[in-house]
Amino acid sequence: MAEDHIRYDILMRDALTGVVRKVLAEVAKTGLPGDHYFYISFATRSRGVRIAKRLLERYPEEMTIVLQNQFWDLAVGDNGFEVGLSFDDQPEILIIPFSSILGFYDPSVEFGLKFEVEDHAGPAAESHLAVPEPAEGEAPAELAALAQEDGPPDADKVVSLDQFRKKT
Repeated sequence: MAEDHIRYDILMRDALTGVVRKVLAEVAKTGLPGDHYFYISFATRSRGVRIAKRLLERYPEEMTIVLQNQFWDLAVGDNGFEVGLSFDDQPEILIIPFSSILGFYDPSVEFGLKFEVEDHAGPAAESHLAVPEPAEGEAPAELAALAQEDGPPDADKVVSLDQFRKKT
C-alpha cells in the first residue's frame, strides 16, 4: 500500500473538529438553541487539558461532560475551549483542547462524532489544574497558550476517523 503523503487522517480530524469548534463558538455567543445539548468526552491526560487535580484523580483517562443547563463562561479558541461546570456542588473551570476530544454527541438530534486521540500523555500534573478567569474582554490565557501548542453516542450515528483512514 502506498504511503499517505497527503495525511487524510489529519485532514478529516481537522474537518470534524471544525464542526465541534463552530457549534461551541455559536453556543458561546447565543446560548443553546432549542432542545440541543452536548456530551463531550475527552482524554484527561492529553497535552493542554487543564482540570482540577481531584477530577483528574477521579477520571484518570477519560471524562465526559454535559453542556446543557448548568454551565457558564464558555469560551472557544482556535485550538480548544474553556467552560465552567459544577462537580459535587463545587465550581470548576475546565480547559479542553480540541485535540483531546474523544467524542461529541447531541442527543436531541442523535448526532455524534467519534475521534481518536494519539497523545494521551500530557505534561506533569501541574498542567491539569484549573486557572483563574481572565479579565473581561481578555482572551482566556489558557486558550491563548493552546494556540501556541501544537450517555455514550449511538454507534450507528457516529462518524469515526477509522472509516476514512487507510490502515498501513
